[in-house]
Amino acid sequence: MTDKTAPSPTILQRLRRFWPYFRSAKAGIALALAGTVLGAITEPMIPALLKTLLDRGFNDGAIALWMVPAALISLFAVRGLAGFIAQYALSYTASLGLLNLREAMFSRMSRADASLFARQSASRLSNTLVYEVQSGTTTLVNALLTFSKDSLTLVALMGYLLYLNWRLTLIVVLLFPALIFVMRVFSRRLYRLTRTSQEATDELAYVVEENVMAHRVVRLHEAQAPQQQRFGHLSQALRRLALKSTVAQAAMTPLTQVLAAVALSAVISVALWQSHANGVTVGNFVAFVTAMLMLVAPVRHLAEIAGPITRGLAALERGLELIEQTPEQAGGAYCPDKAVRGELTLDGVWVRYPGKGDGDDGRVALRGLNLHVAPGQVVALVGPSGSGKSTLANLLPRFIAPESGDIRLDGVPLPDWQLDCLRRQFAMVSQDVVMFNDTLAANVSLGASEDTRDEARIRQALASANLLDLVEQLPQGIHTNVGHNATELSGGQRQRLAIARAIYKNAPILILDEATSALDNESERLVQDALTRLMKGRTTLVIAHRLSTIEHADRVVVLAEGRVIEQGTHAELLQQQGLYARLHAQDFTAAGTGHP
Repeated sequence: MTDKTAPSPTILQRLRRFWPYFRSAKAGIALALAGTVLGAITEPMIPALLKTLLDRGFNDGAIALWMVPAALISLFAVRGLAGFIAQYALSYTASLGLLNLREAMFSRMSRADASLFARQSASRLSNTLVYEVQSGTTTLVNALLTFSKDSLTLVALMGYLLYLNWRLTLIVVLLFPALIFVMRVFSRRLYRLTRTSQEATDELAYVVEENVMAHRVVRLHEAQAPQQQRFGHLSQALRRLALKSTVAQAAMTPLTQVLAAVALSAVISVALWQSHANGVTVGNFVAFVTAMLMLVAPVRHLAEIAGPITRGLAALERGLELIEQTPEQAGGAYCPDKAVRGELTLDGVWVRYPGKGDGDDGRVALRGLNLHVAPGQVVALVGPSGSGKSTLANLLPRFIAPESGDIRLDGVPLPDWQLDCLRRQFAMVSQDVVMFNDTLAANVSLGASEDTRDEARIRQALASANLLDLVEQLPQGIHTNVGHNATELSGGQRQRLAIARAIYKNAPILILDEATSALDNESERLVQDALTRLMKGRTTLVIAHRLSTIEHADRVVVLAEGRVIEQGTHAELLQQQGLYARLHAQDFTAAGTGHP
């Protein structure tokens, strides 16, 4: 939690946080700096040429006619080349830093503790990783290029002004404290508004995400108007924030211009007085006024630079927060060379899901659960909705962590396992099938690179899942792209594709989470046939889906309110006339799982 009493970090301190991602582009930074310095040095040469032209050019023979035009053309050629070098080098640096930052963010997200996905929606994560850092980098790079160029130009012109007339220059220097004050006040307000706008944008994107995912439900219930109203309220809030940001940024420009006009008026008045008193030359006066007028543009840019830098930093800091504030799930060092036997033991396991605020202690999902699963055993987990079945399944691959208790695989506590090694021991088939917008082969061999995919093994897995005949009829066979989440396939086909993925993985422990949910009879038969092949020789946990699987399980474990209240074979539990018998009598699937 952020300490509100701590002083806000300066822009320089915030920029330093990004250095690790940009240090690989030191050459680009050096080249950008060299180009910027060269461009800044050329700025005072323009009034210097005017001074020479006015003081000597109008005297016959003092300088050759070609010298001033030649010098002017050469000057602008050097300025143009320096500007190109600086902009390209800084863009190269920015693109490399963006690449490093994005890769670090995606790596952290792919290894993050599961709590990240409970705290942040998919739209917010994708918005941060794809759009926020892209727009932030572009905005920040352009702002830094402007800042470095105009800062050095300001220094060069001030140096020339001091050289021409140090007394007049002191008047100009008095302008800077007022400019700094204006920039600090408005930059802080812009930062607050930018962060608030980011939150509002996330909320708006989440509404869009929800309506995309639930488009059928929205239309079925004629909820378009309330959803449109919800979207409209958030859009209006975002619009108001945008206008406030515009006001804060736009107010800086007239304020700085008024301050510059005051300083310019004072300089012209004093310069005219000096010309009468000390006989200052026309060239000297024009050169000074020209150099001072040239100060207006960089001063105005520097006054306006707070907005882009603030927006760019705020966007990029969202990415840094994802990296710095999202812990990676820790693992141990244990990873056996041989295949595991598949023995699972849970002793006194408690799981509590966190509450939503003060006074909410959260929901207890498992209450001191004890369970032992022998190697190769098929254990069915049944019970009413909310009894803890899915929580138990998610504990084993460490998608969630217990509050207390001990979970062991082959006698080794799960925290002692290397996390990747532990998850290699599990395959899961659930009712929520997730497929990637890639080929059938890539989806079946998920986790294998294109070079290491075994096409013969992929075909064998598809055949075992009763899917090869269908795949062979496709124009590109196993190399056919399935599209977004394979939505062109039927529910049964997608389910069998998930089974083929589990077969290809060939893990010793299998978790089936309502894997035949909501399938028609023919699809269920094909899926059940594929599951029977998949379960052979594996330790299997079956979260109650259809009675046919449960009847043939080695053991049925009945859960209620996070505890094991009954266990035994299907026949034994029916004889006990307990909860399992009541669920069975009430048509098991309708009572316990919500299936028809």
